[in-house]
Amino acid sequence: MKKCDVHAGKGYSIYIENNILQRAADYIRPVTAAKKICVISDTNVFPLYGDALVDCLTAAGFAVCQYVFTAGEASKTTDTVIRMVAFLAENELTRSDLVVALGGGVTGDMAGFAAAIYLRGIDFVQIPTSLLAQVDSSVGGKTAVDLPQGKNLCGAFHQPVLVLIDPTVLDTLPPHFFADGMAEAIKMGCIKSASLFEKIEQQPARMVIEEIIYECVSLKAGVVERDEKEHGERALLNFGHTAGHAIEKLHGFTTISHGEAVGIGMVTVCEAAERSGLTPAGTADRIRAVLQKYQLPTQDNHSMKEIVTAMAADKKRTGAGIRFVLLHRIGNGFIEPIAFEDINAFFGVA
Repeated sequence: MKKCDVHAGKGYSIYIENNILQRAADYIRPVTAAKKICVISDTNVFPLYGDALVDCLTAAGFAVCQYVFTAGEASKTTDTVIRMVAFLAENELTRSDLVVALGGGVTGDMAGFAAAIYLRGIDFVQIPTSLLAQVDSSVGGKTAVDLPQGKNLCGAFHQPVLVLIDPTVLDTLPPHFFADGMAEAIKMGCIKSASLFEKIEQQPARMVIEEIIYECVSLKAGVVERDEKEHGERALLNFGHTAGHAIEKLHGFTTISHGEAVGIGMVTVCEAAERSGLTPAGTADRIRAVLQKYQLPTQDNHSMKEIVTAMAADKKRTGAGIRFVLLHRIGNGFIEPIAFEDINAFFGVA
């Protein structure tokens, strides 16, 4: 078992251990006074792991209800999260009760947001079942839903009280979704750890996946502790996301996954930064090669002009422009504000 502590919010621990899902109640009981637990999951994950989790929690003395929504980014809306909150109210959860998010990034984002706004905030636990959620989104307290105008525009910072990561659940993850999570692991190596990037580059990830997960969450925990509300360093975690979110929006959040879009975004912004002399030549090629190793796309069928236009709704914009995350080199990211009037030129758009 590996453990990482996060000193943000109330403070919480991340446990990484094979088959920890079967013993979830042993870890949940010490961090809550809850009598009732609502397990929130989706139609892909709950049939695989929901019954085992509910049985485990029930055997520990919790009264358990479950809310299962239709899997997919298309469900990540204000309508869905309000239905979740109404369900919590119908089941009479109190401020001392608990939400457990069982699923990938969409589940964690929505369950966390529902917990943040129900009764002005109740505790929640993350049990991430996708690689993307295990290496990234389950840690740090970002919760949100999408709006028609853009991704994750409606949300709140709400830290979990516990994160339980079971690498064995990745055995049921289709290769496409494993690759999706690898994009976020590659991102972390790009901005914070050349050695992590090299490990992903040189070794088959599945052979060292527990190490990769631990390194990613440890690095992210440190960033979150130093900048919980994203006033500075935490913005580095958005490497590839400005263009990536724009690409997701152009695809209607349906035909491309988050990790795929972020991968394309990393290559896109690195190519632009290389042309401007801000990032060493060859960096984009190296990132492109490791993305291709994990069967991730490196370019989109939309034009650069369309992608730049779709960036206008990005959360990282300021009154004067957008804060882009660039690389001094692999393992060393930095934030570069670019004025609105200069963005087209930066990306080579006439």
